[in-house]
Order: sequence, then structure tokens, then C-alpha cells
Amino acid sequence: MTTNEQLFARAQRVIPGGVNSPVRAFRAVGGTPRFIARAQGAYMWDAEGQRYIDYIGSWGPMILGHGHPAVLDAVHKAAMDGFSFGAPTEREIELAEAIIALVPSVDQVRLVSSGTEAGMSALRLARGATGRTKIIKFEGCYHGHADALLVKAGSGLATFGFPTSAGVPEDVVKHTLVLEYNNLQQIEETFALQGDEIACVMIEPIAGNMNFVRASVPFMTKLRELCTKHGAMLVFDEVMSGFRVALGGAQSVYAQLIPGFKPDMSVFGKVIGGGMPLAAFGGTKDVMSQLAPLGPVYQAGTLSGNPVATACGLATLKEISKPGFFDALSAKTQGLVKGLESAARDAGVPLVGDSQGGMFGFFFADSLPQNYGVVMATDKERFNRFFHGMLDRGVYLAPALYEAGFVSAAHSADDIAATVQAAAAALKA
Repeated sequence: MTTNEQLFARAQRVIPGGVNSPVRAFRAVGGTPRFIARAQGAYMWDAEGQRYIDYIGSWGPMILGHGHPAVLDAVHKAAMDGFSFGAPTEREIELAEAIIALVPSVDQVRLVSSGTEAGMSALRLARGATGRTKIIKFEGCYHGHADALLVKAGSGLATFGFPTSAGVPEDVVKHTLVLEYNNLQQIEETFALQGDEIACVMIEPIAGNMNFVRASVPFMTKLRELCTKHGAMLVFDEVMSGFRVALGGAQSVYAQLIPGFKPDMSVFGKVIGGGMPLAAFGGTKDVMSQLAPLGPVYQAGTLSGNPVATACGLATLKEISKPGFFDALSAKTQGLVKGLESAARDAGVPLVGDSQGGMFGFFFADSLPQNYGVVMATDKERFNRFFHGMLDRGVYLAPALYEAGFVSAAHSADDIAATVQAAAAALKA
């Protein structure tokens, strides 16, 4: 029995499924999860000393790579001053100011500790600010594990969803409408039927939880138009895409394509914490003033704005704000995707990919999917074989067909070349 197998057996005795987040269990791809001992730069090493080129990056936050000197220095200094105070700190203000400076749609932010917490708080705020209860989300978009957002699509147009998890009462999700991503007709008909009851539309503008699927420009244009017309809020979930696909997040990408485009509220996480538990939600001053202690919408958190986490996040944002950072990161990511496509062509395997900034995805298909149903129809078994082929060759991809990947500033040209070389071998095996 290998060390990883021993650790997994031991973990399963004391932790449900042996993991503290389900995707880590390798259930989707089979096999034994790797227990990571350490990481540095673009690499991770497991408990057996095997090195991997890391394209998970802690599921997105490690945009600078692991152990960046400036981030380590900031965290060390903050930790020496104290881990947590339960009182305001100047660094919370500095991080809020940094986020607001980079995201024009946001006047104020509230810091929290996780993307789930930020998403559920934004949802509550949207309902409180509009006085409405119904919300729209899209099949394949993940907004954390809050009860109202763990919802499958209903059986027909504009029908309410039903729970995807035991322990979530149907009454909790009865106000959640689940529509098909990039389906213009559905969103138009839903607003025509129930527009005056909808508090918000919550969307991943670049969906990273069905691998990598962009909202089309016509679809996003229509969402903005309908929300404005009916008095609903457009909420961007940028936990994954924020400060990862561009310095101003996915909304800055759409603002270049749609004149005057802005969401009403935004949810952030991952990169803004630099690998520490930190997230945020923000919007206009009028909307954010509805939050306690100013307004009637309650939200609180003992560790919100944690001084060590804010130091980590600030140092990360400072580094990624340097001139040329995203140009270099985008070039690396595009090179990786093009390399994978080229290796697949040489092997006679259908594979297509896409990327934005440091976020990428690929599918064993002839064309890029536009919604969850099409993603689910791509070749899962081929992906599983490819995943293990890459893992055996020292490349760590997300252990599920439905998850995006991430390139960091620490990945070198040699790392990209080695990954493409491994892919060529794995595709032909």
C-alpha cells in the first residue's frame, strides 16, 4: 500500500469520505487522492515526494504561484502582530480600497471568510434591497453551498428548481428559478412572466464549475437590459473569475464589449485572499447601506476581515497590479491551451479549449459547449483516462471534467512545454 493510500484509509476513519471538500476524493475520476505535503512556485509535492506541475492552484487563489516572497513576508509580519482581534483594523480598509479601485461597479464592500458566505449574503442583500423573494440562477453555475443555491433545474421553463442536496427543504428553494445558461429565449420569457417578482439574477460570467464556459455577449447584454427594465439586480459571482481572468475581473472583459456595462453587485473570493480564507461582496453605496449596522439586512462574521488574510490578499493584489502582469499570464495560458489542442490533433483526438487571463478549460469535443447539458455530453471517460495519464506524468489537473484549470505567474515556458509533452504522450497511450 502506498503512502497516499495509507493516508486516505486513515482519513476515511475520521473524516467523511476522507476529505473536507468532496471533489478532492477523486470520486469523479477514480483512484486515490494525492495527499500534498508542500508546494513552491508552480509545483506541489505529495506525501511520497512525487512532484507535480500544479494547475489547480488551490482552485484559483494562487495566481502568483505558491510561496511568493512578497506574500510570505506580508503574512509573516501580520502574524507577528496577532492572528485575530474581533475589532476593526486599518488593513481591512486598505483591502476594501484596493478592490474598489480595480472594480468600477463597486462603491463599498463587506469582507467575509468564504465564497459561500459572500454569495449567500449577496443574495440576502438583493432580496432585502428589492423587497422581492424570487431569484434566477443558471444550471451549471455554482455559487457555494447555501441552501437556496443548491438547486437543480426544474422540469420546464420558468419552473422552480428542486434541491440537489439532502437536508435542503423544498420550501427553501421554491423561490429559485433555474434556467439554461446562454439561453436567450428562456430568460426573456421568464422575465415576461415573473419580472416584477425577481430580486436578482446571479451568474458566473465565465462559468468555471462546468469547466470553462463563457456567457455570450448577446446573452449578457440581454440580462443587463432585463434586470434594468424590471428592477432586478444583476449579481456577478466572480469568486473564481475575479482578478483571475483580468485585473478588473470578468466584468471588465464584458465592459469592453458592451458599452456602459456594469453588474449591480459582485461577489469575490480566492485571489483576493491569496490562498487564505477571505471573500467579499460589494455594490453601490445605496445597496450596501442596506446592510447592518446601517440597514435592516443582517450579516456578521467573527473572522471577517482577518488581519493575516487581509495582509495576504493585499500583497497578492499589489503584485498582480504591476504593469504587464496579465499580458504575460494570458500569453502563458493561451500557449498551454493551444499546445493541448495541437497535441490532440496529432493524436487524432477531438479536443477544444478556451482561456481568459490565467483561467482555462478544455473539452473532449469538436466545439466549445455553451451550456451545462452540452458539457455533460462530452467524453467523460476519455477525460478520466487523460487525467490519470497526466497525473502519472507529473501534471496535476482538476480531478473532474467539470472544473476549470489555472495557470500562475510562477509557471515557466519549460513547465508549459513539459505539460504539452505529457499531454501528447497521455493522449496516445
